[in-house]
Amino acid sequence: MGWRTFLLLVAFSHAAIAQVPVLGRYQDFAYSSDAVQSQAEIAYGDLLKELRGKGKLDDEPDLNRRVQQIAAGLIAKAIERKPAAAAWRWEVHTTSGPDQAASCFAGGKLVFGTAYIRRLELNDGELATLIAHEAAHAVAEHQREELSQVFYLNTGSIPISVATAMARIDSDLSLQIKLATLLKIQESEADQLGMILAHDAGWPTTNMVSFYNKLAATDAPTVLSWTYPSAASRLNMAQILGVILNRQ
Repeated sequence: MGWRTFLLLVAFSHAAIAQVPVLGRYQDFAYSSDAVQSQAEIAYGDLLKELRGKGKLDDEPDLNRRVQQIAAGLIAKAIERKPAAAAWRWEVHTTSGPDQAASCFAGGKLVFGTAYIRRLELNDGELATLIAHEAAHAVAEHQREELSQVFYLNTGSIPISVATAMARIDSDLSLQIKLATLLKIQESEADQLGMILAHDAGWPTTNMVSFYNKLAATDAPTVLSWTYPSAASRLNMAQILGVILNRQ
């Protein structure tokens, strides 16, 4: 056995097939959950350090407290849907950084932009919908799946690390284009699963629909538009799923 073949076998030793909680779509993972979460924790820590250095981390106490309180109930419901997530070190932070909207790193590492929340004038139920969307990304292990696709798309004969895959996503536009279809699927799943988590936590579906209505009302093309379903289609999904959830 050659050393390159050996490395390939080692890289694939953590390969796994899984399903998105509740929704059931099959996923193909090349990296272990632990490997992805370890690297995501580094990236998340770097972001927090940068924001803290600028004085923009958790710098609006009242809004931060509101986000933390709402997130706690949603995380509890996320763990019910994915029991393995009980072992994760969930973290939730806010930032007044103008470029931050909402982000999720593997392992339940979330950050929310206070300017974004304020711009959309989110009430508690609408804010819960936003937080649940990011929690849904976590329990669906979307970052692990995205990084795994970078592994599978790698044309070299030597397996790439999680850190290398993460760096390539940030720097390679052609790779981002190849991942666009997957990212749209993931965003749609986070919308749906997020609404289910918010419903589990007792938030009214009317607030969920109004959140997506606000997104549609403020929709404008951005550099990330091609990785998201259209705001109109997201609103339509929310209206339909809201009716279904209310019948349960």
